Amino acid sequence: MLTKNIKLKLFREKKLNRNLKKKLISLLKEDNFVIKSLKKEYKNNFNKKTISKFKSYINFRVIGMGGSSLGTQAIYDFLGHKINKKFEFLDNLKSNKKKNTKKRYLNLIISKSGNTTETIVNTNIFVKKKSKNIFITENKKNYLHILAEKFKSEIVHHNNFIGGRYSVLSEVGMLPAELMGLDSNKFKQLNNLMKNKNYFNSLVNNVDQILFFAKRKKFNSVIINYDEKSTNLFNWYQQLVAESLGKNGIGILPIVSNMPKDNHSVMQLYLDGFKNNFFTFFYVKEKNSPKINNSQILQMQSYLKNKDIDHIIYAQKQATENVFKNKKLPFRSFEILKRDEKTLSELFTFFILETILLGRALKINPFDQPAVELIKTETKKILT
Repeated sequence: MLTKNIKLKLFREKKLNRNLKKKLISLLKEDNFVIKSLKKEYKNNFNKKTISKFKSYINFRVIGMGGSSLGTQAIYDFLGHKINKKFEFLDNLKSNKKKNTKKRYLNLIISKSGNTTETIVNTNIFVKKKSKNIFITENKKNYLHILAEKFKSEIVHHNNFIGGRYSVLSEVGMLPAELMGLDSNKFKQLNNLMKNKNYFNSLVNNVDQILFFAKRKKFNSVIINYDEKSTNLFNWYQQLVAESLGKNGIGILPIVSNMPKDNHSVMQLYLDGFKNNFFTFFYVKEKNSPKINNSQILQMQSYLKNKDIDHIIYAQKQATENVFKNKKLPFRSFEILKRDEKTLSELFTFFILETILLGRALKINPFDQPAVELIKTETKKILT
C-alpha cells in the first residue's frame, strides 16, 4: 500500500537508492514555495470572506491555459460526486465557441503572468464590465491586473514563485476547490505523507526506475488509464512532466491512453511495437457501478451475467497487466480505493515530488520552460 487509499505496484522491487533518498530529504527541507504549497502551513492569498461573497453562484467559468486550468479540471472531474456546482473551462481558442448569455456566471480568470494571449482573448470575448469576476494573477501591473482594476473585480494574487503547472495546491486550485464546496485543508497532506515510510521509499524507487529507463532510451511514459474521471488528472500530469523535464535535448514524453477504448487502437503497438515505452496503470474502484441486464445477455456471453461495469473494467486491467508481465514490458500500477480530497492530494503530491526529483537527478531546472517563451515572443511579433 502506498497509503490507506492507494495501492501501488512498483516497476520492480529493488534496494533503495541512497543518493536519491538524500536528494529527496534535501528537497523537502528547501525554502521552496512549490514544496510549501503542499503543506498545511501554506497561506493562500484568499480567505473565507472572499469565498463567502460568491457562495450563491451555481455556474462558474474558469478562463486559463495549461496549469492555470488543468489542476482545477482534475479536481472537478475526480471529485464530481461531491460537487453541486457547474464549472465550464475555457482552456483553448475556439473560433466557433458560443456564448451563453442566459446563465449567471462567476468568472475565474487565471494567469500567473497576466499576459497570456489566449486568456486575454477569451476574457475579451466572454467577460464584460458588469460580469462578476475573480482574477488570479501576479501582483504586478500586467494586462489582467490592470483590467481587473478597471472592472473593479476581486483580485487574488498568484504566488509569483509557483509556476502554473505546480500551482494546483496553491490559490490557483484551492480557491476553485472551495467554490466547489470542497475543503482545501484536506488537500494539504505532505506533512503526514513524509512520515509514511512506504510512501517515501516508493517515491524514491519510482524515480530510480524512471532514470534507469531513460538511460536505456525508454523515454515514453504511457499512462494506461482505466478511470474516465481521471482523464484531466493525467492531462495535468502530462503538462507537469513534459514542460518540467523536456530540456537540453532530453526529457520524458507522457502519453495518456484511455482504456478500455484504446485496447482497440494503440494497444497493438504497446504490445508488439517498439520497446522505448514504460507504463503506468491507473484504476479507481467505483461504487454503484451500472450492472449488466442479465435478461438481455445471450448464452454465448453468459460469463457477463451478474457483473457490473467496474467488475468488467477491473478484469480488463488485470488481463492487460498479465499480458504485459508475460511480455516483460515495464509497468507500475496504481489502484485507488477511495475517491476524496485526501486521495487526490496524495496523487498530486506524489507526481509533483517525482517530477522535481527527476529534474534534479537529470541536472535540469524543473521549474522553467524557456522554449515555450520563444513561441509566445514569435506570436506577438507576427501579430504586431
